[in-house]
Amino acid sequence: MVTRQKIMIVDDDNNIAELISLYLTKECFDTRIVNDGKAALREFDTYAPNLILLDLMLPGMDGYQVCREIRQRSSVPIIMLSAKGEIFDKVLGLELGADDYIIKPFDSKELVARVKAVLRRFQPDKSSGTRAEGKIVEYPDLIVNQTNYSVLYRDETIDMPPKELELLYFLAASPNQVFTREQLLDHIWGYEYIGDTRTVDVHIKRLREKIKDNEYWSLSTVWGIGYKFEVKNR
Repeated sequence: MVTRQKIMIVDDDNNIAELISLYLTKECFDTRIVNDGKAALREFDTYAPNLILLDLMLPGMDGYQVCREIRQRSSVPIIMLSAKGEIFDKVLGLELGADDYIIKPFDSKELVARVKAVLRRFQPDKSSGTRAEGKIVEYPDLIVNQTNYSVLYRDETIDMPPKELELLYFLAASPNQVFTREQLLDHIWGYEYIGDTRTVDVHIKRLREKIKDNEYWSLSTVWGIGYKFEVKNR
């Protein structure tokens, strides 16, 4: 029997939450609806979801605070839902650790596609066989494994949301090659994020907070162009 992946839907509008649940149930997901932020934190521990759909405007504790609290204990994928489409709101959500951001109202097919895409990144397809093999880069004090989505830094496992890990792997797999923000957006996030280059800056900032530069390598800014994983000759 195949275990269904669990999606926790956090939204104070129960009509919207029920509609989202209907879309996802038809796609063979298991869902649980929560209507406020504090309840979401309680349910997170008992339900152990594979992904969270998190509305920003919640009573008592807003979605930003919920995201912050969850990120302190887990790297479970989070997709934020909001009627706010301003760049500031999207960037803030990403800075707090969200993996994606969907603006209301949204198309049901797009929502389901985004959920599946984020889950694929976080839990790579084990049936892919040899295609997944070799997706590992190693440097002194750093091992990035995109096969099982793990990062080992100075012999300690570092929790990272999928897109942070993918960005680090992509850069580290091409040492000393400079990539523009647009190239990184296209490869890691896809067409829907093109033009929103601040997304890359936010994720680089978060990576630098977790992975400090080494005497042999560094995550470097190439001013006016983009970023590179710089390997230093010793």
